[in-house]
Amino acid sequence: MLDIRLIREQPDFVKSRLATRGGDEQLKIDEVLAVDAERRKLETALQQFNADRKRLSKEIGAARGRGEDSTELEERVRKIGDEIAELVRQTDAAEMRQRDLLLNIPNLPHAGAPIGKTAEDNPIIRSWGEKATFDFPVLDHVALGAKLQLFDAERATKLSGSGFICFTGPGARLERALIQFMLDLHTREHGYLEVSPPFLVRRDCMIGTTQLPKFEEDMYGFEDGAMFLAPTAEVPVTNIHREEILPLAELPKKFVAYTPCFRREAGSAGRETRGIIRVHQFDKVELVKITSPESSYAEHESLTADAERVLQLLGLHYRVIELCTGDVGFGSAKTYDLEVWSPGQKAYLEVSSCSNFEDFQARRMDLRFKDADGKNRFPHTLNGSGTALPRLFAALVEVYQQADGSVRIPEKLQPYFGDDSIPSV
Repeated sequence: MLDIRLIREQPDFVKSRLATRGGDEQLKIDEVLAVDAERRKLETALQQFNADRKRLSKEIGAARGRGEDSTELEERVRKIGDEIAELVRQTDAAEMRQRDLLLNIPNLPHAGAPIGKTAEDNPIIRSWGEKATFDFPVLDHVALGAKLQLFDAERATKLSGSGFICFTGPGARLERALIQFMLDLHTREHGYLEVSPPFLVRRDCMIGTTQLPKFEEDMYGFEDGAMFLAPTAEVPVTNIHREEILPLAELPKKFVAYTPCFRREAGSAGRETRGIIRVHQFDKVELVKITSPESSYAEHESLTADAERVLQLLGLHYRVIELCTGDVGFGSAKTYDLEVWSPGQKAYLEVSSCSNFEDFQARRMDLRFKDADGKNRFPHTLNGSGTALPRLFAALVEVYQQADGSVRIPEKLQPYFGDDSIPSV
């Protein structure tokens, strides 16, 4: 959520930054300012009525002490009480309206973010490794999955409907091995604290990390929208310290968590729906950081490097792109996407988005820290997949397929998988 003081003091700056996203979000700023002015006017009037009531109450006490009739004064106090009640109602309504408006305004893109309209305008920052080459016909992960009995989409559909997957046999073991490999890497080598959070979260948590209210149609909610299946571990993990004040000495906080993720993917019909590229339930290892504002962009680079290390150790070619202003997520100020090469798809697949939200999420969560001067401030929050499955799974089996129909297991993953290959059936 944007700082109302920033909007109040620098409206043109805010509008200009929002305009780089495209759309008409900047037009909402004038409405926010109008509601803010009305709210402040109501609060001023409320303060004056409260002062008048306090003054008259003292006069009533003094009149009674002198044995004088205080009926007229008491009637005036009752009328003021009615006015105060109405002003409180109007003020609460204005505050709610202002909050609703602010919750629907996206974050300001970082000043250095590339200006653009769509994903086509995202620049490639760097790449690692080379695309795999083959001297035999390449199968995609769908054909490999069927041939090696790695997953069963047909029976998953029977269980849960379209858009779900059931990993089987060596496929289930490979999925589990990848999760354990990533958790161990991030805890043992990168210094993250592992947490295993609930998979159900309250509505306030979804608002805190910006999934709500804008993206509610993509979420699995129940109990009339009071609870949701976590769409990503970002939600429960980033909210761990919501409504708390953290000491500066504890920053940065670094968390890693595995969770299944649940998303309706409303509006995505026809997009990457073949195989396991886009499904309603998938596994993910998530990295979350809570940092001081002064160190957040250095921590952002570090978090991105930690996610990249997964792909490097698995020997997978990938590239890093920076999202332009028109493509960056609703709550993010700056985002790097990691895209791994999929020879079966003949395309890059996004397996991680590493984002710095600055204080946008912290304001929504009322998460603060006490700085060196004893002042309470909002920290910056960051997250990134470290990494997401099953796209990583798909790319890996495609890259490491062999001419005899087997799939070789990368050396770093072999201790977790328990073998050096998935044999041809």
